[in-house]
Order: sequence, then structure tokens, then C-alpha cells
Amino acid sequence: MRPAVRATLILAPLFLIGLLLYAGAPAVLSHLGTVLIEDDDGPGIHGDAILVLAGDPKGERIMKACELASAGVAPVVLVSGPYEMYGQSEADLAISYAVSHGCPSNLFQACKLTAHSTMEEAKAFLPELRRRNIHNLILVTSNYHTARAGRIFRSVMKNNPDIRVVSVNDSMFNAEHWWQDRESRKTWLLEMTKTVTSLAGM
Repeated sequence: MRPAVRATLILAPLFLIGLLLYAGAPAVLSHLGTVLIEDDDGPGIHGDAILVLAGDPKGERIMKACELASAGVAPVVLVSGPYEMYGQSEADLAISYAVSHGCPSNLFQACKLTAHSTMEEAKAFLPELRRRNIHNLILVTSNYHTARAGRIFRSVMKNNPDIRVVSVNDSMFNAEHWWQDRESRKTWLLEMTKTVTSLAGM
């Protein structure tokens, strides 16, 4: 067999595979973005409390919680506050932001705790949720954080309370086209790294 024919027989299938992969790349990449997301929001969702997870300086999470509570989804919004910013608790700052944007202050309760990760946050909240006799909890967090947060809280809570997760569209992460802008790529890489290390028990 002549070298040119042999090369063609080898390269043609590789070219075809590459073409198929290139054509399907957007669908594959989009799936890699949406796999980070869990969203149980919808008609009929109800809980004993809503828990807003820490880590959102833009106020998108607490405003979604306000929307849910105002619609009667749960009677109280617990606001996680493991960090201080300029001498004030993150929870207090989040509540002040929500109230200044029209949310009733009586919806919120600040929960000041010590935590440096989602796992530590879940462990810190476990006794507090048991003390409050909460059996159905709604977690509110940014879209890219939902699937990992849901897994972690369920592993810690052992189905008591039952966990539902509500996704908040985050301006820093476009799940369906995350590879097309720098902030979404950074967010995806960081969250995927945390997801893999979390699944590995690290």
C-alpha cells in the first residue's frame, strides 16, 4: 500500500472524529455548565425555613429568598453570616441590603457562625436547624453552587431536615455559554475544582 493511501486511511477517520467533536462541542460544554446546577423551585415548593448561604456580595441570593418568603414559601429566612466585612457581619449587611430594596425586615434572622467552606457551613447549621425543629429546608444559593451545596447539606443532615435547593441566576456565571466569557470561565473552573475535591472527600 502506497504511503499516501496509508496516510489517508489513518487521517480520514481522525479528521472525521475531530469534526464531530468540534460540531458537538457547544452541547458538551453547555452540559458541563448545567451539571453544576440543581433547581427545585416551582409550584408547590414549601419549607419550614429558607436558608441563604453566604458568599454573595451582590445580594442576588437574599433578594431571591425575599421573593420566596414574600410569596409564602416559608415563614422565615435564615441568613448565613460566617464572615465580617468592615467590622459588620455578612448576614447583617445582607439583611440591610434586602430591607433597603423593599423587603420586610421581619422575614429575616441573622445566623452568625464560624465556617470557611460549604461543608463547615452545613455542619454549623445542623444543631441550629434541629433546635428550631425544621423538617423541610429550602437552600438558596447561586446557580453554579447549587448542586454541590445540595449534596453537602444532604450528606450532613442525613435527610433531617429534607433539603430543597433553589437556584439564583448569578451575573458571574452563564451556565449555557460559560466558556464564552472570562468571569464565567473562572467561576466554572473554581466550582468544578471544588466539586471534584468534595466528591473525593478532600
